[in-house]
This record gives sequence, structure tokens and C-alpha cells, in this order.
Amino acid sequence: MQDEVQRIQTLRQQLEYHNHKYYVEDSPEIDDFEYDKMMQELIRLEEAHPELITPDSPTQRVGGKAEDLFSPVVHTVPMESLQDVFSEEELMEFDHRVREVIEHPLYTVEPKIDGLSISLEYRDGLFVRGSTRGDGITGEDVTANLRTIRSIPLRLKQDIPFLEVRGEVYMPRESFAALVKRQEEKEEKPFKNPRNAAAGSLRQKDSSVTASRNLDIFLFNIQQVEGEQLHSHRQSLDFLKALGLKVIPFYNVYDNMESVMDEIQRIGDMRGQYSFDIDGVVVKVDDFEQRRILGSTSKFPKWAAAFKYPPEEKITRLVDIEINVGRTGVLTPTGVFEPILLAGSTVSRATLHNEDFITEKNICIGDTVVLRKAGDIIPEVVAVVEHDDTHQPYQMPSTCPSCGGPVHREDGEAALRCNNPECPAQLLRNLIHFASRDAMDIEGLGPAVVEQLVDNHLVKSSADLYRLKAENVADIERMGEKSAANLINAIENSKKNDLSRLLFALGIRHIGQKAAKLLAEQFHDIDALFEATVEQINAIDGFGEVMAQCVVDFFAQPQTVHLIGQLKEAGVNMTSSSTVRDNRFAGLSFVLTGTLPTYTREEASSIIEQRGGKVTSSVSKKTGYVLAGESAGSKLTKAQKLGIEIIDEQRFKQLAGIDE
Repeated sequence: MQDEVQRIQTLRQQLEYHNHKYYVEDSPEIDDFEYDKMMQELIRLEEAHPELITPDSPTQRVGGKAEDLFSPVVHTVPMESLQDVFSEEELMEFDHRVREVIEHPLYTVEPKIDGLSISLEYRDGLFVRGSTRGDGITGEDVTANLRTIRSIPLRLKQDIPFLEVRGEVYMPRESFAALVKRQEEKEEKPFKNPRNAAAGSLRQKDSSVTASRNLDIFLFNIQQVEGEQLHSHRQSLDFLKALGLKVIPFYNVYDNMESVMDEIQRIGDMRGQYSFDIDGVVVKVDDFEQRRILGSTSKFPKWAAAFKYPPEEKITRLVDIEINVGRTGVLTPTGVFEPILLAGSTVSRATLHNEDFITEKNICIGDTVVLRKAGDIIPEVVAVVEHDDTHQPYQMPSTCPSCGGPVHREDGEAALRCNNPECPAQLLRNLIHFASRDAMDIEGLGPAVVEQLVDNHLVKSSADLYRLKAENVADIERMGEKSAANLINAIENSKKNDLSRLLFALGIRHIGQKAAKLLAEQFHDIDALFEATVEQINAIDGFGEVMAQCVVDFFAQPQTVHLIGQLKEAGVNMTSSSTVRDNRFAGLSFVLTGTLPTYTREEASSIIEQRGGKVTSSVSKKTGYVLAGESAGSKLTKAQKLGIEIIDEQRFKQLAGIDE
């Protein structure tokens, strides 16, 4: 036992050391493989001895889900905002006001990180709480999410009695670009800039989502400290660095405004080369006693100012417009420009978003346009300066450039879309969805394996999955004979799935899991759906005309006829076994919350639907019953406020006639 305790302590020390080298100093000494091996060993030891787990262990960085909104935190020391200045003249006025009170001020100059302002609190060297700035007086407790940021130490290098430090959580540019790409592929509304992305990521209820967003932090101010006497800002930053905290990347001290302006110019010239976003430079009086003398207004400290940079814009010519087909079938126009240097990098391409954007700005091939980088990262067209002599209004294509199938634009949407289920551009996304848990539920066929199958040209449609041979699959990376055999068995078992799963797996526009179940229950086999009309589908309770039209359009495509024919030939079930046992729950909606003693949520939902009822995700005045189990959360609270009847599993069985 003593050996294991010692090994746990050693592993924690080694992991925190290498964590600091990688995330704070940017000078790793071991590769990811070695780091992961140590982490896995520590996890195994702590699982065997849970009584030895401590809050500062590297294994405790990612928590679970928070059922309620973040609790308020009142800041003992207000987190003040700064006065913005936009010109050299305004900055000189700031200096003049300071020198009216202070005879020989020194100024610290540092970059202004464009992120989300937060507070970290350490007690006896241990990270105990983190909160957002909020309105400067009251913020929100986001401790669990801040713990996922690897550059925030869970324990300081010294056991300071108490320390509160202010910093800026940000999303590195590379991480932001990758996140936007993922959001666009999933047809989610992308974040506009890294600051919004950082704020949205830090306020996730599930801290594992925050952990996946690769957030980082720079610290720049001590709010409170016990056990240490500090006299200047530069001294305080050096002190924070010695504690193992990641401070602002560079800070210099000057005794005159000319040198301050030179530094502002230097930082501005370099800002496109940083891995993080800045929106200006902060100029602060360095001496703490001088700060105390200067004081604050009702809004800002009198000892600091934020110099804000204007966004850089450049003129270039639009050479061509290319159309890309995303994994969800959306056609996105991309402008090709004569290359220019913009905000530190060469730009020759920028998204033109959609047909409405092109029309609104009257963009034509050959135009001279103004470009800038949104958030200093994503290139965008600001305006057209002039058309060339041969300009013609640009027309989006009427067919998909990937498969040649027809494209259409739904009412209320800006995007043109290809709905061909066999479109090569959408293959990877379609296959991942087809195999997912709520669709065909093919165990072992995750995104990485699907990507390998596509890259090795083993599948060109979902029907090809049912033609795979174990010997072919065994040859792909990280599979082997046993894994390949298990995958083939899982694919074979999926043939027996109910029609509702297949309908959801086909990825019909606007048809989710519940809508697919309703379609299967109403039409019973897929052949009936090929003959169904908009009116018949629209008559299903829970459907609307848009959903009905999407179903009819999908089954009218020749590519759908071909795909379904191949799936039939492979032996995939095309009928529904679901039947309504009785209608005792007709007209009633249920909300499930918490963990039930014997039923899973899927099983309870099936019982409700077999008796004519509905399962919804949110509580409202129209909710009939809330079926509550252990650890029921905010839904239970809302039901109590609205006076909705709350039942447990035993009462649910009685209502459903399970014990009859």
C-alpha cells in the first residue's frame, strides 16, 4: 500500500511538471504517448484506491454535467473595465491626467487579449474557485469548466494563504478555425470570433465539452493576496510566473509616452503573427502606491487605458467563385482572390457564405473588393469597390457540382442544398450518421473506422457496408482479424432493426428519431412511404407541411430508389414491428427525468408510445406527467412550480397497466 501511495504522488508530480512545460512554457520534454501512459497508470491506481483521490490530482480536470445554471459569485474586489482610447492624442491626454497627480510615472505596456475575463482563487496554494467577470460586481461560478484548462495549475508552486488573480480565457486561433469548420460541417451556427467561442465554451453545462474546445488563459492582475508584499505590476507578474501561473506573454515598462507609442506600434505590427487574438494594448501605471493615489472613477480605474486597434482592411480583386459541397449537402460559394497580405498572413480565399450574401453585396467575378479578417482570423468581404467592364450577376448552380443531382432552397433558408443520399461529398457524414447509436446502432463503426473505410475505397454508400468482408476490413489500420469479425457481425445484426431506425439512419431532412418512429408506425413498410403523399404525411400528429414535403421529395429521388433497392437486396429489414397496444395515454405527453429503478429511458419511452402517448424533452403547462427517478434535476423543480403531476416508476406501471 505504501508503495502505491508513493507511486501516486510521484505520478502526480511528474504529470504536473510535464503539464506546465507543455501548456505554460511551450517546451515539452516528453511526447504525448509517454504522458498518456503515466496518466492511465495514475487513473488505474486512483480507481483502485479512491480514498487517495485529491482535488488537485491531474485526473480531476474533467467533471460531469451541471444540472442547474451557474451559481452567482460576488467579487470582493470589483473587476473593473478599462477606458478605451483610439488615437495617440487620446493616449497623450490620459498621460497628462496621470502626470497632474503623479510626478514620474512608469507605465507597463502589455497586449490586450480578446477573450473572457475571469477570476481564479487559490487557498493554501490549491485552486478552489473560478468565476466570470459578469458585471464586475457579480459573476458566475465556472470552477468545474476552468479546471479543464490545462494551463491553469490546480496547485501553485508555493502554498500562498490566499490569492485571487484575474486573467483572460481565450481560444487559440488554430482551435477556433477547427471549431468553426466542425460547426459548419454539422450545419450549426458557427461562432463569429474567438472571444464568443471562448465565452460559449466556458459556460457549457457539460465540462467535457469545455475540455474539448482547447481553451487557454493568460493572467494579468492580482486582485487579492495574503502572505506576500508586492509593490508594482511588473513585480506581481514576475511573482505569478514563479508560482507556476501563465501570465501575459510579454510586458515592458517605460517612463515616457513616446516609447509607449513605439511599443504599441510594434505590437500592432506583430498581432497577425500571434497564436491568440488581441484587440488592443493595455497601458497601466506600474507602481501600486501611485495607483492607489490615482484611484478610480465610477466606471474605470484612472491608472490604466486600453488602446484599441482598428481592423485592418485591404483591397484586392475577385478572380473566381468556387462551389464546395459540405458533408450535409450545403453548397457554399468560396471567393478566389489575388493574394494579399492581411493581418499577418497571405489571403487568397474567403467564404462568400450563400446566395443572399452575394446578392446583397452585388458581388461579381472580376470585382475589386475590400477584405478584412473577422476577429483577425476568418477572411471576409466587406464591400465591393468597383465592378469591371464585363461584370455579370453571379448565379449559383442549379445542380450539385459533386454528383450532378438537383439542388433546392427551402423557404426560410439561405442555403442551397443537395439531398442526394449517395452524393460523394456527403458520404463520410452520411455513413457516420447511418451507423450511430440512435440510427442503425452498428457497434464498432465509429467515425475513425468509417473514415478508414472511405479512404480505402471499401464503401461508396451505406449499402456497401453490408457487402464488406472481414478479410478486407482486417487490413485497415488498428483493426485486426478479431475486430474485423466483430464489426461484420455488428453490421449483420443491424439488418434486423426496425424500420424506424432505418428511416432515421437515411438522414431525411428535418426527420429526427421521433418523427422516424411516427412514420414507421403510420406506414408500416418502406414501400408505402414511396407512395405516400404530402397530405397523408402531414396528417400525422406532430408533423408539419415542411417535414412532409421533405419526406416526399426524398423518396421521389432516383438515388433513393437505387439505395433502398440495394439495402433490400442486402437483407435489411424494411418493415415496422411497432404497434400501439392501446390508447390509454392518447393526448398525454410525458417528460422523463432522473434515473429510474428498473427501466431505461428508451424502455419507458417505448411503453408510453405503445399506449398512444408522447415523450417530450421539456416541461410546460401542456405536460401530462413527469416521470421522475433518482437524481431528478431542474425539470422536476419546474414541474413542481407548474403543478404538473409527478409520478414514480411504480405509479407509472399502474397507469400503463403493466401489473394488470
